[in-house]
Amino acid sequence: MIEFIEAQRADYGVEPICSALPIAQSTYYQHAAVAREPAKASARAKRDNKLKEDIARIWQDNRNVYGARKVWHVLKREGCKVARCTVERLMRTMGLKGVIRGKNVITTKQDTSRPCPDDKVNRQFVAEAPNQLWVSDFTYVQTWSGTVYVAFIIDVFARRIVGWKVSTSMTTQFVLDALEQAIWQRKPFGNKALIHHSDRGSQYLSIKYTERLAQAAINASVGTVGDSYDNAMAETINGLFKAEVIHRLGPWKSATQVEWETLKWVDWFNNRRLLAPIGYIPPAEAELAFYANLKKLDIAA
Repeated sequence: MIEFIEAQRADYGVEPICSALPIAQSTYYQHAAVAREPAKASARAKRDNKLKEDIARIWQDNRNVYGARKVWHVLKREGCKVARCTVERLMRTMGLKGVIRGKNVITTKQDTSRPCPDDKVNRQFVAEAPNQLWVSDFTYVQTWSGTVYVAFIIDVFARRIVGWKVSTSMTTQFVLDALEQAIWQRKPFGNKALIHHSDRGSQYLSIKYTERLAQAAINASVGTVGDSYDNAMAETINGLFKAEVIHRLGPWKSATQVEWETLKWVDWFNNRRLLAPIGYIPPAEAELAFYANLKKLDIAA
């Protein structure tokens, strides 16, 4: 990046180039000074310059949403021994920071008139293996062409998104499509222990939805009325989605644009995003480790 600025500074100037790139002018000048007089550069300055290059790469590779804590964990996974406070200091000088989640907005209208399953989860969002507990919810996005809705189904074990759907209407078919994707991907047939948990939204209590759960031998669970934490994990994923995609990349023109960015985010979330609750590893890696360990236990037995 320093070499690029050096090559272009005569035509465009340092300030305009730095404003368009994720690098502060002070960082450029520090790098340039080291490049011109390497013998005079201190060991700390040299290491800082190398770390800044790695930090900028990690931040950009992860959709520009990671804060210092996540960047620090990626560096550790890459074998780089560095203090977290050092990463925080360097990111401040580079003008890099992570996204901040906003408050959750309630979008699902509860239907207390319909009979519904018991709450089998009771706010205990814990699973010892994949396909033990799924949670589902949806959120909304304002676009120039109208309101768009996005539904997710998450496997609680590794927080992996196993089904999702973007729609322009809040119909039962909308959430049913997300469920069908989850069933197709995970193929939980014969697993009578799998629980599907949702809130009391009318879409999830509909006859079509509950019948599909029964056909797949999935046990339905519905949160209790008046409990703000009855579907906390699904709402957390919604919050991450809104912060890392909707609020950061908007304004939005159409449902097609939302769908395309959601597809890219889900792929990144499942396969590369580090999640603190599972040990700062991606969901796919957590599931692979589980099955690898299970295979070792079978061989040992």
